[in-house]
Amino acid sequence: MRIYEGSPRQDFEEVFRSIGAFLDARGMRDVLLLEVPDGFVVQGLVMAGGSTSAWSESVGTQAKETLTFVDDDIARFMEEAATRRGDGESPQGTNLGHEGALRVIGRWIDEQKPKDVFLFEQEGAYVVRLLMAGQAGAHHQLAEFTRDDVSSLVAQGPTHRAGQAGSGS
Repeated sequence: MRIYEGSPRQDFEEVFRSIGAFLDARGMRDVLLLEVPDGFVVQGLVMAGGSTSAWSESVGTQAKETLTFVDDDIARFMEEAATRRGDGESPQGTNLGHEGALRVIGRWIDEQKPKDVFLFEQEGAYVVRLLMAGQAGAHHQLAEFTRDDVSSLVAQGPTHRAGQAGSGS
């Protein structure tokens, strides 16, 4: 990741996890996430204009929202997410929304070591396009993660964390 190179704490796993937490808080779905030189562009659908009062109920409408996150935004999201997890507010179980799904997909992306990332989500399934560098030049690699794939990766998380804890001794 260009803006995070050289910083072991800030990798795709943690960056995507923190962006995912932000998306969950916004209720964003059908997400597109594009890495750009100075951060990420995120686009998705959110509910807008809904209200409930004693006199009426308004369901609201879906609206497309586009956000740009620069490295300072990502650093703030990561700090807020770490604080929230430290307070025990992190969601539990395998249905973690974007936060959990993007964390495990980010971990997979870290293992691939891409030059940049394009990701989109629809109905809980994710497609990732990675720009990979090789001896023959750069090329794109595609990967798809179904809901079941994401659930399986989330379930494997404790095994990966246990392996990391033991490797430092």
